[in-house]
Amino acid sequence: MAKITGFEVGYCTHLGCMALKGAGFRVCKFPSRAWLLEVGERRWLWDTGYASWFEQYSREGVFNLYRQLTPVYFDEKQSLAQQLLAQGLVGRDIDGIILSHFHADHVAGLRDFPGVASICSGEGWQQVRTLRGFAALRQAFIPGLIPEAFESTVQFIERFPILALPAALAPFGQGYALPGSDGQIILVPLPGHAAGHIGAFVLTDKGWTLLAADAAWSPVSYQTLRGPSRLANLVLSDTKAYYRTLAQLNQLWQRGEAEILLCHEGDI
Repeated sequence: MAKITGFEVGYCTHLGCMALKGAGFRVCKFPSRAWLLEVGERRWLWDTGYASWFEQYSREGVFNLYRQLTPVYFDEKQSLAQQLLAQGLVGRDIDGIILSHFHADHVAGLRDFPGVASICSGEGWQQVRTLRGFAALRQAFIPGLIPEAFESTVQFIERFPILALPAALAPFGQGYALPGSDGQIILVPLPGHAAGHIGAFVLTDKGWTLLAADAAWSPVSYQTLRGPSRLANLVLSDTKAYYRTLAQLNQLWQRGEAEILLCHEGDI
């Protein structure tokens, strides 16, 4: 069975009510999480969290607004690369970096893993790859965080084998089997939050876990179908799709057959 190891890689702060309607005006901490996924001798990262590259590429111009809207707290010792090194793992030990989507807090560490191929939604990449300036900022996409060699090594999930999911994971019916994972990691679209937003069903010794990335910012959202502030809709790629995905998470949660892990679940 697959093994999941979680890491907190910096955090940002924001008003609770922006992430969860009715949560009030208290400033809340939202950790940026990444995971190490292992199947046998194969290892993949799920997102990268923050990295020093975020400060470098958001220091000037329009992307400085990103830092103003969501203040980031990060120490280099918290970088995913450093945390993995503490466990004896370096870049060459990683088979690929799966990107749930292209928001800066999920891809900022890509440059810390030169030579490691990325895995993502091809549709999502096509939607953001040419964005610059305010158009990129609106999608929380900072082009400088993407390594120059990205397109020469990236793998798109749409080219992976399609695999039927167990009935217990309804309403999710099928996904893309991650090559080399023996069907224990299945990538699924979770549209709405961002272009090409995906999740991953991972089969562990305890059963199925869904890495749901930013499909919600609090478990309360999918448990009660309570979304973020209406202002947050301005940064969603597709508001209607977001709430359809939230409803799917609600159905999955009610069945009780899979644990749901969110990237930024904090102290709302």
